[in-house]
Order: sequence, then structure tokens, then C-alpha cells
Amino acid sequence: MPQILNALLATLAVAGVSANCVGANAGSYPSRPITMIVPFGAGGGTDTLGRLIAERMKTSLQQPVIAENVPGAAGSLALAKVARSAPDGYTVVFGNWATHVVGPATHPVPYDVIKDFVPVSLVAMQPLVLIANKDVPANDLLGLLAWLKANPDRATVATSGPGSATHAAGLFFQARTGIQLQLVPYKDGGAQSMRDLIGGHVNLMFTQASNALPQVQAGAIRAYAVTADTRLTTAPSLATVDEAGMPGLHVALWHAMWAPKGTPDAIVRALNGAITKTLTDLATRQRLTDISQELFPQDRLTPEALAAFHAAEIETWWPIIKASGSKAE
Repeated sequence: MPQILNALLATLAVAGVSANCVGANAGSYPSRPITMIVPFGAGGGTDTLGRLIAERMKTSLQQPVIAENVPGAAGSLALAKVARSAPDGYTVVFGNWATHVVGPATHPVPYDVIKDFVPVSLVAMQPLVLIANKDVPANDLLGLLAWLKANPDRATVATSGPGSATHAAGLFFQARTGIQLQLVPYKDGGAQSMRDLIGGHVNLMFTQASNALPQVQAGAIRAYAVTADTRLTTAPSLATVDEAGMPGLHVALWHAMWAPKGTPDAIVRALNGAITKTLTDLATRQRLTDISQELFPQDRLTPEALAAFHAAEIETWWPIIKASGSKAE
């Protein structure tokens, strides 16, 4: 991790040098609307969260922040567009764990996910929930593990395909348990896979809490645990994986903002300040809680904190993903 973290901090230092060169421009920033690239289609979880953040950021920046959806290729189309953009603060990317950690480990990308972007801020995170169709003969996580061990290679797990957070979660589960699973990729990002889970066509799925909880509450599926060390605010009765018998099986789909390499430090700080103000707004915090987003502590909202966190996530996940041989289609 030290090498990765040093590279990220060096990128921040370069941004600081750039600030000295364009101080006058940074001082008037922003003077026009900002484009926030979202690497997924409209209406999904990342898009919903990004638009919520963008709407509140404009209050601090006094300029519109316009979300532009650029889906495809495990997020690499969006990131490539931002990497090629002028480092002036008017094009940023609202990415997440899948685009900035999982995707680059499974998909050939035309950029360096560390060196070609400047960290702005972490935003929020949402642990995944391990769910099953109601025909799986296990009432709790330990029972599920016993069933899986007794039926090797039998269980099917719906994912959004290599390069996705749900696929990485399945790989992590296999690595931690030594149980081989059949990972079944879906291209629609979750809607069809949830229908197939409910219908009994696949056994299991790791998915965002906001996708799982409505179906759990309706009695359509069973939830075993949340992949975190603390319970969800929106589902306090659902056990953590630590409590349920698999300590350390922590998987969270976190979101953050980055700017292109070379963006002046003054502009990065202005964007960071707008996000920080957004995340301290009580109405915004409630809306985030309502969609099952967990908030980071205030001291985790700096560019340096995102740099360190990003480095740690790469250090954790790239060996797991690369060892599996998974490649995005």
C-alpha cells in the first residue's frame, strides 16, 4: 500500500503546483456550470445518489452541477472521458468502488486509475446484503455455509458481471470460505437478477441494501446479513456478518468524487468544501439515510483521506480479483 498511497499523494502535490500556475483562474472558480460524469445509466443507485449530491452542491458553488450519464465498459468509458478533460474543475467524475477499484482489475482501461485523477472527497457508502430465494434451505448464515459445503458447486449467485461490486463480493465470499460458487452474470445491473432470485432461478445474491430491503420487507426473499461491522440504520434488526458468523466479510459500495490530473489544488478544495457542506446539511443527510447510505465521519472527507482509503481498497481487492482470473466482457 505505501507505493500506491505515495502515488496518490504525489498526484495531490502536482495539483498543488498547478494551483500556483493558475491562481487567478482558480480564484474566480466556478464561473460556469460543472459537469459531473456518472459512469452508470440514469435511475440506478449511483445516478440517484450523484444527482442528490449535485443538487445540493450548487448551493455552495453558486453554479449548476449537471449530471451526465456515461455508462458502459465497467465504468471505463466515463473515466476515460474525464481523464481526457481539461483540469479546470468543470468536469469531474462521481465514481465508486466498482469504477475505481474493481473495474481496473478486470478491464483494460486507457488510463491509470491512480495517477490520472485527483481525489476530491469520499461521499457515502452502502454495505451489501447477502440475500437468497426462499427455497434455499437455510435460515441463517451459518446454516447457509453448512448447506453450501454439503452441496459444492451447486449454488448459483447472481452478479452484474466481472468488473462489478456484486461479482467482487462473490469472489471475496469464495476466497474466505473456500466454497466454489457458480457466478451468474446479468447485464441489466440488477432488475432481472432480482426477478430471477425471487423466482428461484438463482440461489443467492450480494446487492445494495436499498435494492434488497424492500423485497426482504415484502417477504419475497430472505436476508442473511449485512457485509459490515455495524448494523444498517434502515434495518437495525439485520445482523452484521460479524454477528452472523463470518467476521471480516466486509464489502461496501462506496462513492466518491475525482477530478482530472493537474486540477489546481484551490479548485479541488472548493469542490471538497461544497461536498462537505452538502454532507452536513440535515435535510440531505436524512435523504441519504432514507436510501440506505451510510455517512463517513467528518475527518474522512478530505482529499488526503480519499487518497489513503482508495490505496487501501486497491491493496485489499486487486489480489483477490486478479487471482480469480475474472475479466470484464
